[in-house]
Amino acid sequence: MRVVLASKSPRRETLLKQIGVQFTCNPADVEENVDNPDGDPASICTELAAAKARAVAAMEPEALIIAADTIVVVDRQILGKPRDKAEAFHMLSMLSGREHQVITGLCVLNTSNGCIQTRSEITRVRFRNIQEEEIWAYIDSGEPLDKAGAYGVQGLGAVFVEHIEGCFYNVVGLPLHTLYMMLQEQGLQLLGGSKDELSGGRHKGFARGYASPGKTGQTW
Repeated sequence: MRVVLASKSPRRETLLKQIGVQFTCNPADVEENVDNPDGDPASICTELAAAKARAVAAMEPEALIIAADTIVVVDRQILGKPRDKAEAFHMLSMLSGREHQVITGLCVLNTSNGCIQTRSEITRVRFRNIQEEEIWAYIDSGEPLDKAGAYGVQGLGAVFVEHIEGCFYNVVGLPLHTLYMMLQEQGLQLLGGSKDELSGGRHKGFARGYASPGKTGQTW
């Protein structure tokens, strides 16, 4: 079955290629609005990922649609992508010397049978104390402006990171082990073997509109 990445992120493209997925890109035109102070952060990003997958689904019959949304959370405040340099400075100042969470919502939508899966992954990241001039120099590099929380751990932003607890690839924007399991449950085997063999038979009989353990299964 064809695989479609509903994203224009070069980082997600690189990570999918890393695990051997053959895919095409069809970026979703969905507003990434995370300004909901009362919402659960994991639910917000998984709902956004599902919205991206649904936006592409009608254009991609007989395909597995992969969509994701990544946010940064500190002091119960959700940080998406900065709107400008001033907001990037504010975000990085908030993260300096502290621990924050990086949450990615994932969605895999099978347009051949209508099954949709959503999951989220959380990684804890601690920054060292960052000097103000370092923040401005980093912002002037241009790297922070298209990234949640205003930094890229896979780039120059790595020099701020003191400690990571959890999935590194989640911080980049695509938790590979979680995605691998979701694709496996949809029948896409990247390392060979049957679905039942690789999943211990737990997902035998997985069908339209039903959920296997640890994910949402519903029609779209």
